[in-house]
Amino acid sequence: MDFVNSSTEEVAKQLLGKKLIHRIGTKVYSGYITETEAYVGVADEACHTFGGRRTPKVTSMYQIGGTIYIYTMHTHHMLNIVTKEEEDPQAVLIRAIEPAEGIEYMERNRNHTGVQVSNGPGKLTKAMEITKALDGQNIGNCELFIHEADKKTPLEIAESPRIGIPNKGIWTSALLRYYVKGNPFVSGLPKRDWDKRNYGWS
Repeated sequence: MDFVNSSTEEVAKQLLGKKLIHRIGTKVYSGYITETEAYVGVADEACHTFGGRRTPKVTSMYQIGGTIYIYTMHTHHMLNIVTKEEEDPQAVLIRAIEPAEGIEYMERNRNHTGVQVSNGPGKLTKAMEITKALDGQNIGNCELFIHEADKKTPLEIAESPRIGIPNKGIWTSALLRYYVKGNPFVSGLPKRDWDKRNYGWS
C-alpha cells in the first residue's frame, strides 16, 4: 500500500479487508481489518498533532507514512499507521479486525470469545499482543505487517463520525470513521445490523 501519496481518508478505506498479521516467534496472529478512523494532522482538532503539537509521545507521527504509532489510552494500546510525508503528521487508527489465525490465543488473551475478542481498538491490540514496543517501526519491516494479497473486499463501506470525539467543533461530526457495513466485528454494531451470511464481504 502507498501510505504516502494517497490521502489519509483513502488509506483508511483501502485498509478495510486487508489482513493484519503479527508474528511472535512461532505464534501467528492475523485478522481482516473491519474498521478504521482517519486523523488528518495539524488542522484536525481530534488529532494528537493538532496545531503542530510535538511531544516525545507523538514523535512517530512526524515520521514517513507506514510508520507505526502506538499510544496508550486507559491502559489500552491503540494501533495507528502514519500516512503522508515526514513532518505532515497524519495517521489511520485501526479500530477492529475479524480474526483469522491464532483465534484460540486471542480468546485466551482477551478472556472472551466471539466479536468481543477484537471489535474495538484496545481489544484487538490485546488479542494480538501488540504493544508499544512496535511504536516507531515500519509496518512493512517488522513482525507486524499487512498482507495485501490475502484480503477480503467489502460489499459496502459505511462512514460515520469518529468515536469518542466530543467538543471538537466540525471535527466531532466529520465522517472520518470507516467500516465494513454489516460486519459484526465493528465497535458497538447492534446485532440487528449484522450481515449474518457474509459478514459484509463480497
